[in-house]
Amino acid sequence: MADGTLVLDLALTVRHDGHGGVADDLEHPEGLSRWVRDHAEALAEVPGAGAVVADAETLTAVRELRAAVRALFARAVAPAAPSPADARRLLPPEEALARINAAAAAVPTVPVLRWPQDGEPVAVLRPSCAVTEERQALTAALARAAVAFLAGPDAERLRACHAPRCVRYFLKEHPRQEWCKPSCGNRARVARHHERQKSANR
Repeated sequence: MADGTLVLDLALTVRHDGHGGVADDLEHPEGLSRWVRDHAEALAEVPGAGAVVADAETLTAVRELRAAVRALFARAVAPAAPSPADARRLLPPEEALARINAAAAAVPTVPVLRWPQDGEPVAVLRPSCAVTEERQALTAALARAAVAFLAGPDAERLRACHAPRCVRYFLKEHPRQEWCKPSCGNRARVARHHERQKSANR
């Protein structure tokens, strides 16, 4: 589930801005730095993730990877419609796959055993080469999380929320769930009610 949470959180850096448009939490390097620090535990294989300071090149690389992730999310939810944020600008699936696979392969990793004094042993992945660019380590970790999620059982629960003004993807938690959160369900019901009222008054 950690892989699913990480890659879903990456996709959700594209969100509704509250004013009818779309906001991008990764518009500037500072936004990416903050996002990586907030996800440092899930990005344990990235050296220094808890104190990363992203530059423009790293931002571009992560945004390109995110575009590939969202394109494959759209493919995963088909034949349902993709997120409205992506509907007109999706990468072709072959290009998205190539981008994710290339990023995942860029940094070979090895499992390293960690055993804290007051905890259980845990295996974490670490880059196997002594010198790895932070950008490559980050995109490789994100790409591997995408591969694990899209090839895993949770991908079947992936849905695009189609409530008015929402652009999120979410994991369906129960059979009747249609929206990513209750507020989206409320907006969708209000919109349907107004549509019925308009139809009745014609």
